[in-house]
Amino acid sequence: MHSMEISYLGDLQTESTHLKSGNKVITDAPVDNNGKGSAYSPTDLLCNALASCMITLMGIAAASHNIQLGKIDAKITKTMASNPRRVSEIKIEMIAENKSYSEKEKTILENAANTCPVAKSIHPDIHVDFSIVWS
Repeated sequence: MHSMEISYLGDLQTESTHLKSGNKVITDAPVDNNGKGSAYSPTDLLCNALASCMITLMGIAAASHNIQLGKIDAKITKTMASNPRRVSEIKIEMIAENKSYSEKEKTILENAANTCPVAKSIHPDIHVDFSIVWS
């Protein structure tokens, strides 16, 4: 059974529904591709999915290793290529609240982020530049 549905709204916009929760996401084509840029583009969601997945896996690893995970924010930069038009680079800079993590804990969290299912699904031609600032 399917878990998501998507409808075309016109004007290069879509509405996706997560059936279990009822949550909705609107997309719009970016300005540089004939859209209004009024919402996430599909390629924005790809980058967002990567960062969200990384943070989620860090949370799972923290729970299983008794690490007190603090606030984590991420800054995401997407670079597009042409011929063909595609995402060529995703830069993710995470800022982790200072919890006085040991080097071992930092390694556990970084490894968890790098093994998330979205990261493992991204084509190797897409350069992922990932870093964590332990503030």
